[in-house]
Amino acid sequence: MTEKFDPSAFLAGASSRPGVYRMLDEDGKVLYVGKAKNLKKRLSSYFRKVGLAPKTAALVARIAQVETTITGNETEALLLEQNLIKQLRPPYNILLRDDKSYPYVYLSAQDEYPRLAIHRGAKKERGRYFGPYPSAGAIRESLNLLQKAFMVRQCEDGFFKNRTRPCLQYQIKRCKGPCTGLVSQEEYAEDVRHSAMFLEGRSNALAEELNTVMEKAALSLDFERAAEVRDQIALVRRVQDQQSIEGGSGDVDIVAGLVNPGGACVHLVTVRGGRVLGSKNFFPQVGVEEEVSEVLLAFLGQYYLAHMERDLPSEVIVNTTHDDFPTLVAAYHELHGRTLDISHRVRGTRARWQQLAVTNAEQALNTRLANRQHMAARFEALTEVLDLSETPQRLECFDISHSSGEATVASCVVFGPEGPIKSDYRRYNIEGVVAGDDYAAMHQALTRRFSKLKEGEGKLPDILLVDGGKGQLAMARDVLQELAVPDLILLGVAKGVTRKPGLETLFLNDPSNEFSLPGNSPALHLIQQIRDEAHRFAITGHRAKRAKARRTSSLEDVQGVGPKRRRDLLKYFGGLQELGRASVDEIAKAPGISKKLAEQIYASLHSE
Repeated sequence: MTEKFDPSAFLAGASSRPGVYRMLDEDGKVLYVGKAKNLKKRLSSYFRKVGLAPKTAALVARIAQVETTITGNETEALLLEQNLIKQLRPPYNILLRDDKSYPYVYLSAQDEYPRLAIHRGAKKERGRYFGPYPSAGAIRESLNLLQKAFMVRQCEDGFFKNRTRPCLQYQIKRCKGPCTGLVSQEEYAEDVRHSAMFLEGRSNALAEELNTVMEKAALSLDFERAAEVRDQIALVRRVQDQQSIEGGSGDVDIVAGLVNPGGACVHLVTVRGGRVLGSKNFFPQVGVEEEVSEVLLAFLGQYYLAHMERDLPSEVIVNTTHDDFPTLVAAYHELHGRTLDISHRVRGTRARWQQLAVTNAEQALNTRLANRQHMAARFEALTEVLDLSETPQRLECFDISHSSGEATVASCVVFGPEGPIKSDYRRYNIEGVVAGDDYAAMHQALTRRFSKLKEGEGKLPDILLVDGGKGQLAMARDVLQELAVPDLILLGVAKGVTRKPGLETLFLNDPSNEFSLPGNSPALHLIQQIRDEAHRFAITGHRAKRAKARRTSSLEDVQGVGPKRRRDLLKYFGGLQELGRASVDEIAKAPGISKKLAEQIYASLHSE
């Protein structure tokens, strides 16, 4: 019997990044494909209790599974959505007729006031044609933003010639009213020239030219004009997204492997003819001590050598390498009579495809680990390992984070059989202890936590996990004895000698009660997941506290970004808000910004 789809469990692990989602029925057939600027918010709207349209309610009633693919930005999501709709033709999507011709942007040449339009078919009219574009949707989005930036008309000639007063587009500042002579030919021609520069791909030169205009307007105290040009720069940068979904070439599979506490995931992205057609997740059963390279070798062998009917690529891009890949390539050639290249270090579009696969593997594994059934099974395994009479309902884990004693923060995370209970997470700012004294910091955090419990505030956990060895466990036991906290199981988690996942040493209630679990133990995976979450939550709080203490903004905290570079960045993008919307590749295109620095800036602007 197929398990019923649990939307709340799915949404708990859903990403808030841009991407594409696919809704499937119980037979695995795709019902609907959509895109979203924020996947979590968009998908949440389908599962609200009231207010759904009849067609949407009928769709939701058939959903048995939802798959997502994260993209770098909205433009990439739009392009992938169009590819998937054309390929899969889902029944709940609006399917447009395919006239087998790619669309172009047309700029008329014979008119006194030229217009922009979407064009398909023969190029009979006099003017310029920009393209082709992968879909009409991609053109409409670009034209919409260009209309906001430069206000070049997009109306039909018949409509334009018969106006006696400007239309609504003029009222909402999407057109300058050339139909009634409200703009000079010279000013309008400049707007047309800027639009053509962008459509030619000369957006960097266009942005620099607009920057010069903005600075001149500001120096002459024409701040209204400067603000108008600033908005134009921001819109140009937004449309200028590096579209990693399109622009490559060849038949390529991108395979990214990931091994984390709790499981492993292999994400496969399929590219044919240079276009990303879709992706799929696989969850092999492996021990947490397994290397990613070993997982990839096993997957590639089974995927390409065991199935003769597959649509085979000429290249496979992976996120790590293995010494036995040449043997796999030789076997592939012998079996299929074709040459296969396995690439690891790639650049340009292929590097973006590789990062796309890694990002989606991380998200898919996080979503799987948040699944309620999966979590409940691991709680049952922990119950068996610790020989408990009943399944624990509340686990708490504490961790300490600081930088050489600066801005010390303790974290407390809470898990139940249904997953993380984030409303009960707590952070404690540690004060009055010797810098770097983790024992004293943990003592203070536990004392504050369980003192409130003695005062009747909060809930008593069934198991208390402490990230550390015998010393941390003994200190935690002393705190609980001082406060007379009853019936509480203590579990210390110490990294092994090699500090590799899967080799942890565990201490139950007493430093002398030492044991370990095999790397493929679901109970160990649960312990590792809770410990890692406590570590993440502590680091996030520590960084926020440190940044506040230094009175720096998120951008100012990035090493290598001084006042001049910050000013140039904000000037390039037209403001901090537009910089926050930019992807890593877009930031790297700014003058003086390397790819590594762009990644640091992006991480700083998007840190939780």
